[in-house]
Amino acid sequence: MRLTIPNQLTILRIVLTPIFVVLFTKETPIYQLSASIVYILASITDWYDGWYARQFGVVTRWGQFMDPLADKFLVSSALIIFAWMNYVKWWMVFIIVFRDFMVTLIRIFAIQKGNPIVTSGFAKWKTFSQMTVILIILIFINWLNYYGSGSHTYQAKYFDLIGIFMLFVTVLTVISAVFYFYENWRLTWRMIKEFLSWFSPAI
Repeated sequence: MRLTIPNQLTILRIVLTPIFVVLFTKETPIYQLSASIVYILASITDWYDGWYARQFGVVTRWGQFMDPLADKFLVSSALIIFAWMNYVKWWMVFIIVFRDFMVTLIRIFAIQKGNPIVTSGFAKWKTFSQMTVILIILIFINWLNYYGSGSHTYQAKYFDLIGIFMLFVTVLTVISAVFYFYENWRLTWRMIKEFLSWFSPAI
């Protein structure tokens, strides 16, 4: 692996994710504000490392794989914490995390077969939407902490601002999954057959 600037930023994003989780779960205004700042910094590294890699032609195989994986790590961690704290609905988070888990498995399988998958434009927009909704939730939580009744008073709903945004990104994630598996159905089927062959050599 070449430790280019984009790759360093990807590693930094991975490191910042558990820091965000630890700070946010302290459940006090100052810690949740600090966690929000960490999240914003991590999000900026996501934008900047992609821009830098394309602008200066330092795209690497490692970066092509690890950059979206770092995004999934950040997004999934934030959403799981939000669900655990009852800011969002668990079933929405499950769909998003499950889709990203399955896509990661396929990407790893594709690399092992010498046929790495490049992240599509639609998938990038999906990730951007997810990260934006997380930022909106963080802004709302901090507003409750400093100007409202406190973040502990909020309970997940379907038809308030957060609920509607979460429904939107959940639907977008499902659509992204359909496109992804359609475009890579041969690779997906091959992976499934190899997985099943571990249990039944006759398959």
